[in-house]
Amino acid sequence: MRGDRLRVAHLRRLALGFTILDRLDGLGVLHPVSRTAPMRSARIPRTAVELVIDEMTGDHAQDSAHATTGQSPECAAEEFPRPFHAAILPIPGDRPERSRASVETSPPVRVDATADPASTSSGAPPVHTTALRHLRRIHAGKVRDIYEVDADHMLIVTTDRLSAFDVVLPDPIPQKGPVLTEISDFWFRRTTHIVPNQLSDMGLDALPLDPDERLMLAGRAVIVKRLKALPIEAVVRGYLIGSGWKDYLRTGAVCGITLPAGLELASPLPQPLFTPASKAPAGQHDENIDFAEVERLIGPALAAQVRDTSLALYAFAAEHARARGLIIADTKFEFGLDAEGRLTLIDEVITPDSSRFWPADTWRPGASPPSFDKQFVRDHLETLDWDKTAPGPALPPEIIDKTSAKYMEALRRLTGPTLGSSARTQPASGPG
Repeated sequence: MRGDRLRVAHLRRLALGFTILDRLDGLGVLHPVSRTAPMRSARIPRTAVELVIDEMTGDHAQDSAHATTGQSPECAAEEFPRPFHAAILPIPGDRPERSRASVETSPPVRVDATADPASTSSGAPPVHTTALRHLRRIHAGKVRDIYEVDADHMLIVTTDRLSAFDVVLPDPIPQKGPVLTEISDFWFRRTTHIVPNQLSDMGLDALPLDPDERLMLAGRAVIVKRLKALPIEAVVRGYLIGSGWKDYLRTGAVCGITLPAGLELASPLPQPLFTPASKAPAGQHDENIDFAEVERLIGPALAAQVRDTSLALYAFAAEHARARGLIIADTKFEFGLDAEGRLTLIDEVITPDSSRFWPADTWRPGASPPSFDKQFVRDHLETLDWDKTAPGPALPPEIIDKTSAKYMEALRRLTGPTLGSSARTQPASGPG
């Protein structure tokens, strides 16, 4: 590494361009490239990232320090805490915003060359990891890559990555990112009567993006307000399933809330339960906490507001989904505060990654229903001789295809219109 750094320092003085390949092992293999040669040839076997060295100031090490290299907890909530906390991630005023590429420790963009472009929402192949050339990436979660826009906004890119058992799997799921973005946007725009949300008025046309980047981001990226995330996950459970079922069998309660005896697996709860969890540092599991701990973390008044807002959101969404033949068994919400201290809905909302969706026509108490979420992949992985540590195993094509179909079915059932049109044709609030 020391030799590579010396070579880069020397080449900066010569103002030459270089391509860095093989970033997976963290070591740069430098290859000189012509200033007139195409930088993104389809024959290059792995994505190349062009370094524009004219004004480089040693930002690369700082950028890498901001990138998340470990796996996040299984809950999708770990996507947002660090980028939203200005105290943790201040915006330096002396960073160039254009004409340089991010040098990061994550894998390069994965492109399935065999994918049918017509099968994706934007005509682009599935996306595993992003590295936008003219924006600084400030966080890489299990599914989302987040880029700095300005002091008040961030760009959230929802990739097609899929994680299971705290491990990001190597194969992207076609259309997963656009589906999650579409569903979240659908709910954001329909729940403004309950709580404000992260959406901003800025469009992607305001960003310094290259044409291929715009194609890749179509349908999967949104510019949001930069907020301060609360250090809790707001989990709402309507049915007895998952860890709640295991907790009930052991203690007769779910997260300390006593339930009637004799409930079965997948039984509806007497009323939806607010069962919060704390956000653990990256690489660790979140932990269930009681409401008293929520009050200690964020104060009694805000804790009550988070609880009541979460239950209202769940009730609204559950009624909408049930009318369309879906049961929302449980879900989690994320909240932040704006500059005026107003509670704001952030992250993703009632998606297959943050919720359990069951078809109402096949649901029966006493059995685990089929679902429109990544439980299908977990069930497949449980049949393998895998110790649930990185690297994750490759998924067979039929599992990838069926998983993509399940995500698309959830979108179709929840929103009605096809991918790319639902949110723009729906009212901003009111029942579905």
